[in-house]
Amino acid sequence: MQSNLRASKPKPNALVVLNIVLLSALALLVLVPNAGAQLNSGQSNRARGDYTLVGGDTSSGNANAIYILDTSNRELVAVRWNQSTKKLEGLGYRDLSRDLFAQSDR
Repeated sequence: MQSNLRASKPKPNALVVLNIVLLSALALLVLVPNAGAQLNSGQSNRARGDYTLVGGDTSSGNANAIYILDTSNRELVAVRWNQSTKKLEGLGYRDLSRDLFAQSDR
């Protein structure tokens, strides 16, 4: 009694197709340009922010504001909560680096 069971061998054509697919995927990953949100070598790098939040009154006196200070990038932003729209509204922005090196008029 002799059995007709043969060991299954992978077909060379299937392995060639698999290698082509894998090489194509690798080439696609290597050759695709950077995503739009990533910095290119020509752009300046923005430092990671180090934030301090302080609540306070506004000059109008009828609303409070949140002052957000980014010490790494030397920027200050003021926002307030609008109860009717349920959103934060920007009140102002200051570039503290520009203020620091500005010529005084006094």
